[in-house]
Amino acid sequence: MNRSILAFLAALTAATPAFAHLDPIAHGSLAAGLSHPLTGLDHLLAMITVGLWSSVIGGRALWAMPLAFVGCMAVGFALALNGVALPFVEPGILASVIVLGLLTAFAAKMPTALGAALVGVFALFHGHAHGGEVGDAATLSFGIGFAISTAALHLAGIAFGLKQKHLIVTRLSGAAAAAAGVALAVAG
Repeated sequence: MNRSILAFLAALTAATPAFAHLDPIAHGSLAAGLSHPLTGLDHLLAMITVGLWSSVIGGRALWAMPLAFVGCMAVGFALALNGVALPFVEPGILASVIVLGLLTAFAAKMPTALGAALVGVFALFHGHAHGGEVGDAATLSFGIGFAISTAALHLAGIAFGLKQKHLIVTRLSGAAAAAAGVALAVAG
């Protein structure tokens, strides 16, 4: 295995307890939004596995699933900002890591529309959590920041998945993400 694969797998399973979200007042709302998905392992793993799984399915899934995720995440964000409660937000986020990791690990193929709907449901939870954590940030710039960061993580997962000569590396990455999701659920 080459070093980039080992580094990627290590990043998928590494804990990030020392990370903290940027203070929007000190760093600006856009910077806080850009960094937000990068500082929570649950969000980071889910975003990357959307890209990994999209690379497994291929075709229209390469753009449809990430777009569905970002769009539905924005809806969840708006729901939170408007005080609309969404049950099971944290369990939904952890379930997204586990399920998306397993779908990648098993190289599950399904129609793109169904895959996009599934990631869209999970994205509602992620967006709602982001909306609940916006704090003193200017909501629009914060939202734009985390949408850009999320899309970049999806693209990183897609690029990694497509770069692999053997599907097994992508599948192992999905398995590592699912295992990390289980560890997060047990620890939480």
